[in-house]
Amino acid sequence: MVALALAFLNTIVKPIFVFLTIPITIFTLGLFLLLINAGIIMLAETLVKGFHVDNILWALLFSLILSVFTGILNMLFGLNEPDK
Repeated sequence: MVALALAFLNTIVKPIFVFLTIPITIFTLGLFLLLINAGIIMLAETLVKGFHVDNILWALLFSLILSVFTGILNMLFGLNEPDK
C-alpha cells in the first residue's frame, strides 16, 4: 500500500511541488529535491494506515536510500536511456 501511495503522490503531487520550487531547487543545486521527496513520504504516512515515519530526518534518510536504489536500478536496466 505504501508503494501505491508513493507512486500516486510521485505522479500527481511531486511535479507540482517541483514546479513551484524551481528557484530554490536551482539555488541548492538540486538538493532541495530530497526535501520534496521526504515531504512526499510524510504525505504517504498520512494516507496509509499502519505506515509511520517518526520525523523528517527518517523521511530524509528513506528518501536518500530510495533515490540511490532508483538510480542503481535505472543504471542497470537502462530505463532512462533514449531509444537507439
